[in-house]
Amino acid sequence: LTPFSASEDMRSTWQGKAGRSPLQALYESDQFEQSSLQAVHQQRREMLSNICSRYTRKRRLLQPDDLRHLVVDDTHGLLYCYVPKVACTNWKRVMMVLTGQGKYQDPLGIPAHEAHVPSNLRTLSEYSVPEINYRLRSYLKFLFVREPFERLVSAYRNKFTLSYNTAFHKRYGTKIIRRHRQEPSDRALERGDDVRFEEFVYYLLDPRTQQEEPFNEHWERVHSLCHPCIIHYDVVGKYETLAEDANYILQLVGADTSVKFPASSKTTRTTDDMTAQFFQDISPFYQRRLFNLYKMDYLLFNYSIPSYLRIR
Repeated sequence: LTPFSASEDMRSTWQGKAGRSPLQALYESDQFEQSSLQAVHQQRREMLSNICSRYTRKRRLLQPDDLRHLVVDDTHGLLYCYVPKVACTNWKRVMMVLTGQGKYQDPLGIPAHEAHVPSNLRTLSEYSVPEINYRLRSYLKFLFVREPFERLVSAYRNKFTLSYNTAFHKRYGTKIIRRHRQEPSDRALERGDDVRFEEFVYYLLDPRTQQEEPFNEHWERVHSLCHPCIIHYDVVGKYETLAEDANYILQLVGADTSVKFPASSKTTRTTDDMTAQFFQDISPFYQRRLFNLYKMDYLLFNYSIPSYLRIR
């Protein structure tokens, strides 16, 4: 497949059923008041655009492989770039309901593991180049983001502190312990199930890590997963305003009113306070280096430097 460019004319050109953009339709519709939410999303798009133009000198061409995270809903003209640890299981469940031709009614009725079965949803990388370009130009494109270090700690907690994630312990934990723990025990080297957060940070900052293979999607930067400076997203949803933003998107695409984004009930959710605790034992030197690694996500999505960091 030849590479293709998400050019400037793809900026928010999604056309609804009546041939109007979703934002036009929203402004003209009686059922929506001129909402502050519209202004918020306009502001996020402008912020993203400004940061992109400031920090990206050269526009590169997208390859089909870059589009593996973009889930396609041809029924509603929707592209969703999923980011692990940002409500992506629930969004995939919703996308299965939207694309399932009535097979699924309730997102929460879909088991979590089912939502991650690749064959249950199509991604943009599976289409031909003309089909890809058409969808990038015409569909409503959205992604959801989260405070970068909160997402990182959430990924660490999920993949390295839960006993059932043996695949991650074997695949990554054993390597992290071998490289970043002095005098590890034979048991730790074999099982890799007791990686400390500090060791995880050393692994992320080790130049060998990315030389050997790309970051795993659970700790890869959002800008590397979703390419927001090349693909012009219509809606940048935030984990911090998940319910309102999800509802806004479902209304924009005219989803059936029975389709509801699942309410969050998790009490184990990683919070800012919890994230701060994990960073207590990380030295200012490594805090700064880690911040620089995730800096573009902080800038692009307008997150401020966490107050608990000792890098000023």
